[in-house]
Amino acid sequence: MGTFQLQDFVAGLVGGIASVVVGHPLDTVKTRLQAGRGYGNTLKCFLTVYRNESVTGFFKGMSFPMATTGIYSSVVLGVFSSTQRFLSQLRHGDAAAAPSLADMTVASAVAGVVSVAIGTPVDLVKIRLQMQTQPYIKENVRLKPTAPGSPVYRGPIHCFWTILQKEGIAGIYRGTVAMLLRDIPGYCVYFIPYAMLCDWATPEGHISPSAFSVWLAGGVAGAISWALCTPMDVVKSRFQADGVYLNQYKGTLDCILQSYQNEGLKVFFRGLTVNTVRGFPTSAALFLGYELSLKAMKRDQTETNP
Repeated sequence: MGTFQLQDFVAGLVGGIASVVVGHPLDTVKTRLQAGRGYGNTLKCFLTVYRNESVTGFFKGMSFPMATTGIYSSVVLGVFSSTQRFLSQLRHGDAAAAPSLADMTVASAVAGVVSVAIGTPVDLVKIRLQMQTQPYIKENVRLKPTAPGSPVYRGPIHCFWTILQKEGIAGIYRGTVAMLLRDIPGYCVYFIPYAMLCDWATPEGHISPSAFSVWLAGGVAGAISWALCTPMDVVKSRFQADGVYLNQYKGTLDCILQSYQNEGLKVFFRGLTVNTVRGFPTSAALFLGYELSLKAMKRDQTETNP
């Protein structure tokens, strides 16, 4: 068995698309809570978005993640699985050997780095589109000539090219440091609990867990990961949203310091509830789509090549 398998990437694509469909409305609420003003709690945010923007408000910025997150998840899951097999081959001489905790940690960290390289522009465009209807906050800061609350970007492609033209490659990768600080530990507490829960849920004598066990393990792992990553996710959301109307933060550290000085420690836990709640269905859909697709492809391969 080779360390690189195309099936992992294809299955990741299916899982990624499923997770976007399930999770984007809650992702919009999460972003508004973290980077917006005046929303209060999760329920108030839901009601405010619905009252002011109707149901379509929850799906702002979804087309770009829909087109890209499948590829993003495909690469992340494929890299994670391939790295695990590579380490097993290197350490044990067998790519199919069960990975150790150290192997899973290294594979998770590698997946985190790769996810940032691919995901930073995607997250930036998504957040800019989700936040572009927010009103100006500080009247004493020189504002751009855009009227408060009016759209700045016509859509994801226009958003991407506008940022690229005005800010260059550095602008497209705005928030990279914050994403690295979020995603490297985040994937460690994502993939490792998932693998452990699947092992625990697999009945004796079976080689894989049931679909329900995969769904449950994926959901729990997602909730744990997103809950623990919320503080840095707040920083990333704020730093990437900055620039729609204002340029308030000089960098990731400045964003952390200004947020703390202005709003206290509690600001880093904004969106904790919605992040945790959203983490369950999106990750459950991701892993279930991934595992079922992988199983179907392996079954077809076995039938084709008995």
